[in-house]
This record gives sequence, C-alpha cells and structure tokens, in this order.
Amino acid sequence: MYSPLNSHQGSSSSPAMEQLNEVVDQELDIEENPDEMTEDELEIIEEHDNEGGGVGEQKSDGGNEEPAMPFEKKQRKKKSTVWDDMKIVKLDNGIEKVQCNHCKELFAKSTTGATSQHKRHLKACLQKKMAMGEQNRMKQQVLSFTEGPSDGITSITNFSYDHAKVRELASHMVLAHEYAFSMMDHVVFNKFMKAVSPFYKKITRQTVKEDCISTYQLEKRKLKSVLKSASRVLQKRVLNFCNVPPPHTGVIIADALSKCFIDWGIENKISSITVDNASYNDACVRRLREDFSLRKRLSIAGKIFHVRCCAHILNLLVQDGLNQLGDVIDTVREGIKYLNNSEGRLNQFAKIAKQLQLPSRKLILDCPTRWNSTYLMLASALEFKDVFPRYEDIDPGFHYVPSDYEWLQVVEVCRFLGIFHEITNMISGSDYPTSNIFLVELYRIKELLNEKALDISDQIRAMALSMSAKFDKYWGETNVVLSLGAIVDPRYKMVLIYHAFPIIYGEEEAAVKIDEIKQLLYELYNEYVDTHFSSHAGEPPRQSVKRKHKEVSSSSAQSQGNVKKLGLPILTGKEKFQMHVSEIDKAPPEKSDLDIYLEEGRYACDASANLDVLGWWKGERWRFPILSRMASDLLSIPVTTVASESTFSTGGRVIDDRRASMSVETVQMLLCGSNWIRNLHGIKTKSRDQSDVAESSTYHEVELPQN
Repeated sequence: MYSPLNSHQGSSSSPAMEQLNEVVDQELDIEENPDEMTEDELEIIEEHDNEGGGVGEQKSDGGNEEPAMPFEKKQRKKKSTVWDDMKIVKLDNGIEKVQCNHCKELFAKSTTGATSQHKRHLKACLQKKMAMGEQNRMKQQVLSFTEGPSDGITSITNFSYDHAKVRELASHMVLAHEYAFSMMDHVVFNKFMKAVSPFYKKITRQTVKEDCISTYQLEKRKLKSVLKSASRVLQKRVLNFCNVPPPHTGVIIADALSKCFIDWGIENKISSITVDNASYNDACVRRLREDFSLRKRLSIAGKIFHVRCCAHILNLLVQDGLNQLGDVIDTVREGIKYLNNSEGRLNQFAKIAKQLQLPSRKLILDCPTRWNSTYLMLASALEFKDVFPRYEDIDPGFHYVPSDYEWLQVVEVCRFLGIFHEITNMISGSDYPTSNIFLVELYRIKELLNEKALDISDQIRAMALSMSAKFDKYWGETNVVLSLGAIVDPRYKMVLIYHAFPIIYGEEEAAVKIDEIKQLLYELYNEYVDTHFSSHAGEPPRQSVKRKHKEVSSSSAQSQGNVKKLGLPILTGKEKFQMHVSEIDKAPPEKSDLDIYLEEGRYACDASANLDVLGWWKGERWRFPILSRMASDLLSIPVTTVASESTFSTGGRVIDDRRASMSVETVQMLLCGSNWIRNLHGIKTKSRDQSDVAESSTYHEVELPQN
C-alpha cells in the first residue's frame, strides 16, 4: 500500500512521515519530558517557567481544582511525565505526600520538585506493569476488516492506527468530494473522528492542503507513466486546467495546447481534437493540424483530426430558428417572470389551475441562451394556456397572454423541437457519447427540416429554412467521424450510409459522398494493416505449425533417410502437399477483415435496446484483430465537448465567493486531482441522470402553491 503524503520527492511509503513525527516528538520531549535531564537543569527550567506567571488561576497537584487567593504566589506547574502516574495527596495531619496511582504507595514530597525517586519507583512498580500489559492486550484485540470490491470482507487483521494512511485518505476525500480545506478544522468533524477512533490525531487545513498537493503529484506521475506506455487512450481524464491570458487567439490557444501535449509526453499520440464552433478554435485546430502534418502523425491526411461539437451545432441550429419566433417566446417568458415575482400572484394563478383541474403544478422559466430550457418553458406554459386569460381578468397588470394564433405557433414549435430535445438528452445524458450514435439522428433532423420547409405556417417555414441553412453550413460537408463511427456499429454498417446520405445531401450528391466515405474507410483500414504488420515484422510466421510438423514427421524421417542417402530425388505426397499449402499461406487473403465484416449481416436487436458497441468489438477481437482496433479508436473519439465543459462546472463549485483568491496551481490541483481520485476509487458522476441534463439546461422551476 502506497502513501503519497510523506515526501514531495515521490516517496511511496510512510516511514518518511513517521521519521518527521519522531523529530517533532523529540523536540517536544525537551519541554514536556524532562526525565532525561539532571535535577539542576530541571530546577532551572521550572523556575524559568514560573517567572512572570499570572494570578487568580491555579490547579492543585492532584488535579483537583482549589480556589486561589488573588495575591498568592502561583504554584509551579508539573512538567514531568511522572505526574501521569502519581499525584500529591494531603494526609489528615496536613503533611503532603506523593502517591502512586497504581500501588497507592506513599513517598515524601521533595521541596525542590525533584522526581528522580518517583521515576525509579515507576520503573519497578508491578501494578503499573500489569496495567500496561492489560492495555496492550486490549489493544491487540482490536481487529481490522478489509473490504473487497463487492463490499464483502476479504481479510481480518489486527488493527494498527496508521496516521499517514489517514492523511492520505483525507486528501482523497477533500479532492474527490470538493470539500474545503477548512473542513478538517471543524469542531464537530474532529469530535466525530475521535469517536470513530481514539487514536485519531487532528489534521489541520494547511496539512491537508500539502497532502492534496502530494496526492496530485503522485497521481500525475502515475498517469504520465501510463500515457508513456499506452498507444491509445479509451478513458476520459482531465490533464490540465490552466490559465490562458488574453487575447484568446487561435495561435495563443494552439501554443498552450502544444505545451500541454509536451508536458504530458503525448505530442505524437494525438489523433483528433473536439472543439465548439468558435472562430478562434478553427484557427487553433488549423495551426495544430499543420504542426502534426509536418511530423506525419495524422491518419488519412487529417480528415478525422478536427471534430466539431455536435451538441454545440445543435444549439446554434435551434437558436437560429427560435429567433424567428421572438415575440411569442418573450410574451410567455415575461408572463412567468411576472407571476414569479409575487407569492400572491402565484396563489391566484394556482387557484385558477385547481378550478380547471389541471394536473401540472409547476411552470418553468428558461435561460435564454439554452434553447432546450426554452422548449421546456413553452411546453409547460401550454399546459396552463387556459389559465393565462382567466388570470388576466383578475389582475389588470398582467399583459402577457398569447393570442390563439400564437398558442397554435407554440404547439407547432414544441412538436418541431421535440426531436431536437430528445437528441440533446441522448448526447448530454451520456458519460461517453461514442461517435456511432449521432448519424442515425442527424438524418432525421434533416428530414424534419425538409418537411417543415413546406409547412403552411409562414413562421414555421421561415424557422425551418433558417435552421436548414445552418445545418448545411456545418454538416453540408461529409462528416467523416460520424460516418465512419456509424459504419463500425454492427447494427448499421453501410446500410445506414445508403439510407441517410440521400436525405442529407440529395440523391445526386449522395453517390459521390458514399464513394468518398468508402475510400476513406479502406484507406484508414490499410494504415492499420501496415501498422499491424510492421509491429509484428520480427515474428517468424507460422512457427508453431513448423514445430508441430517436425514432431509428427520425426518418426518417418528415419525410414526415409536410407533412401535419401542413395541420392535419389524422391518427393513424397506429403511433402508436395506441404509445398502447396506454403504457397497458399504466403499469398495475401482474398478478403480482408473489413470485407468480411461488411458482407456479414447486421447485428439484429430492438431499436430501444442499448448495445455496448465497444464491448461488442472487444468480443470480436479474435475474429477481426486489426479491424477491432480501428473500430475502438473511431468509437472513442468524442463527438461533443459536454464532458470537458462539465469540468468548468466543477470549477464554478471550487472557486466560489469564499475561495476566490486561490492560485492557478491550486485550482488546477483541485480540479485535476478530483477527476483522478474519483476514477481511482471508481466514483462515477451522475451525468446519466435526468437531473443532470436539467442542470445543464439551467432553467428555473416555478412551483405553484398548494391551495
């Protein structure tokens, strides 16, 4: 078991910390344990301690408090450890004696405060030795249970308090759960820990901060070691959370990313970068692609290097369409704001809803920059459309009632945006949205836009045309990552490409796009084939087959030897057949793994079933050793920046009003360390829950009062 908290130089065990504790204990022993000092030195220290002492407060020798006279000289404090086992008692005749707490034997009290005779007694006191032995015996009876991965007990050992291990886990707790350092100073928390274990020693906020830094540095070294030996990464880790000073131009951001790559030693292992659609990101990726192309590190000429965030494009798409309906949206939004500003208004609104026997009990106030929250606001307002005009009759200040025509527009918009809302939930509600999940929904969006472009409503038609123009801007070109990701999904293969491309690009252009995707697919596969055979070039082909042949034919070799000694060129049928088989083995296979995979039927499953595509390819790696590796790499390319944006949400929780002065290094340590420690202990985020999708929407629920 490692202990990262003992040294900033990377020590992985607790002796360094224990040595530090011993040094501190020795320094304290000079003041608190004068047993190893001479009596003269003791007198000097005790006299020095009593000089300048205050008045009015005094503790008796035996630990019993007695009232002190205001002007009496303060009694000397007992510094020696012998007073842990002895006390001063007053006899009936008024004489003070020193009594052993164990054997109750009495000793004369020294007027100078010397304790040498008392120490000699305690060393030989039988009752004390028996008491210490009982304490040790009781301490040995405390057992420690080690839990297994399924919370089951796997081993039982004698308990031994390890303060270094406690400090290590305390740093893990602070990092994983985003606690403040000051939590370790909380009074009740320390009482709780003392109740859990009487051996617990308080950990200060400064100590836990230093321990968190040590944990961060240790985990960073471990992660660097993994990345150094890994050829590909199929898990998410937050590597850096650094400050990039303005201006945020593409060149400056590209330079910051390059420094990060070099620091982690992955500058030659980057295959793709997923960003949103800001103009400076385009310039940044263009600069990085040029740098990587010079080192010839990009697959298929960098066609899969730049990945645009699908969620961001979807947001731009819908926001552009909603701008065509600004009046009705503003009316509904301002009406809900008006109601939410007064408890009395909500009460009146709720009474009307109750009279109409409406089941819903809440309105939703959106965030204008999040279209999905606007959709939820309109959908919730539709349930109360009969309440709005009735409330206007009793509140003259309420002027936010949409007309019947506007309500019809809201109905059409909600039907239209329903498919977009479901796709957003699918992407945002997944920890790791693989690249195969989006094309099957992308063509449905284009199909819906084409239908609404012919709608009888002028506003719906204008909305669809505006969204369609934005769609063609970002997805008009062949999206290689989404297309290749769909092909390596055994449920879709090329069938989805043949079905979706005519809808997305039109019948005439679809054929050209399909041929382009096929060419890129085989070009990428051939790169993986070349890499595979170059990495296995040193291995002798079919070595095991040759060994087996030697073992089987050894018995017949002796019988043929006599004939071959005569020099006659005899070729047996077995040898001739072996020559024929060898020629076949040397020839390349007629069909590659990719050809076989595409010709096989699709994996049949229910449309609502969730297939673990990466798990499917893991099970097929023996049949398709090269293709399975290519498929895993394609599927692991993130198609959204939702995962990285969640790190900024974490940053908002870490940097609050009371923690706004932390250094950049401390912020990076907290955010990266939190991600690493959560993965270390298998603590998963709850982003799959609907509550987290709602959180990403940033809307406000307006609960109606219960009347």
